Amino acid sequence: MEGSSEKVKTMWNERYARTEFAYGKEPNDFLKQQIAEKSSGKVLCLAEGQGRNAVYLAGLGYEVTATDLSSVGLERTKELAKERNVAVATLQVDLGEYQIGSEAWDGIVCIFGHFPPSVRTHVLSQLHGGLKPGGFLLMEVYSTDQFGYGTGGPKEISMLYTLNELETMLGSSWDFEVLHQTEREINEGEYHNGKSSVIQVFGRKK
Repeated sequence: MEGSSEKVKTMWNERYARTEFAYGKEPNDFLKQQIAEKSSGKVLCLAEGQGRNAVYLAGLGYEVTATDLSSVGLERTKELAKERNVAVATLQVDLGEYQIGSEAWDGIVCIFGHFPPSVRTHVLSQLHGGLKPGGFLLMEVYSTDQFGYGTGGPKEISMLYTLNELETMLGSSWDFEVLHQTEREINEGEYHNGKSSVIQVFGRKK
């Protein structure tokens, strides 16, 4: 989800109130590829929208908390969780102010979480400290190259990511299995469709 103003909140509430799920009901491909086994532990999903990834993780046995700026998105998360017969906790927050906590989570997931630079700094700076030792971080976000694709993501280049920025802000205290920029086909509902430039991250806190 992008931004944190009242205007932006209204835009997301309107998008998420439509009958069809804006990004579909199925989990993100990269998330499904990296996390496919039944497991347990507390997972935080940032800017989770309508809950497709949180519901998937809950189905694998995780205790999931989904955060979002949009109250409507979180209501749709509850709707999808009920449909799939799983439990997901929801938390309406402005991520520019939200405190992730100290060693509070076994995993943190951020799928297409795009924010203004100041909010991005606030979020990224907390990820390592928010995880328990050995906890996992999984991210897939659009790179700045996505600006020319027109297949999804923010229309403001300042809200897109560079690999160098992520490497610098995340720091060195990780064991990364995946940390790269790649081009792939994405088909997620109405708003993510076609060849896209993404940055993928999967690592564990040392």
